[in-house]
Amino acid sequence: MTELLVDDLSSALSVVLVVTAPVLLIGLAVSVLMSVLQAMTQVQEQTLSLVPRLLAMLIATLALMGWMLSEIMRFADGMFSGTL
Repeated sequence: MTELLVDDLSSALSVVLVVTAPVLLIGLAVSVLMSVLQAMTQVQEQTLSLVPRLLAMLIATLALMGWMLSEIMRFADGMFSGTL
Protein backbone atom coordinates (compact mmCIF):
# COMPACT_ATOMS: atom_id res chain seq x y z
CA MET A 1 0.00 0.00 0.00
CA THR A 2 2.75 2.45 0.93
CA GLU A 3 4.71 1.59 -2.22
CA LEU A 4 1.64 2.30 -4.37
CA LEU A 5 1.13 5.64 -2.64
CA VAL A 6 4.77 6.61 -3.17
CA ASP A 7 4.55 5.67 -6.86
CA ASP A 8 1.37 7.71 -7.31
CA LEU A 9 2.88 10.69 -5.54
CA SER A 10 6.00 10.42 -7.67
CA SER A 11 3.87 10.35 -10.82
CA ALA A 12 1.91 13.39 -9.63
CA LEU A 13 5.05 15.37 -8.90
CA SER A 14 6.55 14.53 -12.28
CA VAL A 15 3.37 15.70 -14.03
CA VAL A 16 3.49 18.95 -12.06
CA LEU A 17 7.12 19.42 -13.05
CA VAL A 18 6.45 18.74 -16.74
CA VAL A 19 3.39 21.01 -16.84
CA THR A 20 4.97 23.97 -15.05
CA ALA A 21 8.48 23.78 -16.53
CA PRO A 22 7.77 25.62 -19.84
CA VAL A 23 6.17 28.62 -18.12
CA LEU A 24 8.92 28.81 -15.51
CA LEU A 25 11.65 28.54 -18.15
CA ILE A 26 10.05 31.35 -20.15
CA GLY A 27 9.95 33.48 -17.00
CA LEU A 28 13.60 32.69 -16.35
CA ALA A 29 14.61 33.59 -19.91
CA VAL A 30 12.75 36.90 -19.80
CA SER A 31 14.23 37.68 -16.40
CA VAL A 32 17.78 37.05 -17.61
CA LEU A 33 17.16 39.10 -20.74
CA MET A 34 15.79 41.99 -18.71
CA SER A 35 18.73 41.78 -16.29
CA VAL A 36 21.19 41.98 -19.17
CA LEU A 37 19.27 44.88 -20.64
CA GLN A 38 19.25 46.69 -17.29
CA ALA A 39 22.98 46.09 -16.84
CA MET A 40 23.68 47.49 -20.31
CA THR A 41 21.61 50.61 -19.73
CA GLN A 42 22.48 50.93 -16.02
CA VAL A 43 18.82 51.37 -15.13
CA GLN A 44 18.19 49.53 -11.86
CA GLU A 45 14.43 49.66 -11.46
CA GLN A 46 12.76 46.54 -10.05
CA THR A 47 9.44 47.00 -11.83
CA LEU A 48 11.17 47.01 -15.22
CA SER A 49 12.05 43.34 -14.78
CA LEU A 50 8.87 42.29 -13.00
CA VAL A 51 6.25 43.50 -15.48
CA PRO A 52 7.71 41.89 -18.65
CA ARG A 53 8.31 38.63 -16.78
CA LEU A 54 4.72 38.53 -15.54
CA LEU A 55 3.36 39.36 -18.99
CA ALA A 56 5.52 36.71 -20.67
CA MET A 57 4.46 34.08 -18.15
CA LEU A 58 0.81 35.04 -18.54
CA ILE A 59 1.02 34.80 -22.33
CA ALA A 60 2.86 31.47 -22.07
CA THR A 61 0.23 30.12 -19.68
CA LEU A 62 -2.59 31.16 -22.01
CA ALA A 63 -0.79 29.74 -25.06
CA LEU A 64 0.03 26.42 -23.38
CA MET A 65 -3.26 26.03 -21.50
CA GLY A 66 -4.64 23.39 -23.87
CA TRP A 67 -1.54 21.23 -23.59
CA MET A 68 -1.39 21.68 -19.81
CA LEU A 69 -5.01 20.65 -19.37
CA SER A 70 -4.60 17.62 -21.63
CA GLU A 71 -1.58 16.45 -19.60
CA ILE A 72 -3.45 16.92 -16.32
CA MET A 73 -6.54 15.17 -17.70
CA ARG A 74 -4.42 12.27 -18.99
CA PHE A 75 -2.85 11.91 -15.56
CA ALA A 76 -6.21 12.12 -13.76
CA ASP A 77 -7.75 9.60 -16.14
CA GLY A 78 -4.86 7.23 -15.53
CA MET A 79 -5.14 7.65 -11.76
CA PHE A 80 -8.90 7.01 -11.66
CA SER A 81 -8.79 4.10 -14.09
CA GLY A 82 -5.84 2.52 -12.27
CA THR A 83 -3.52 2.35 -15.28
CA LEU A 84 -0.73 4.47 -13.80
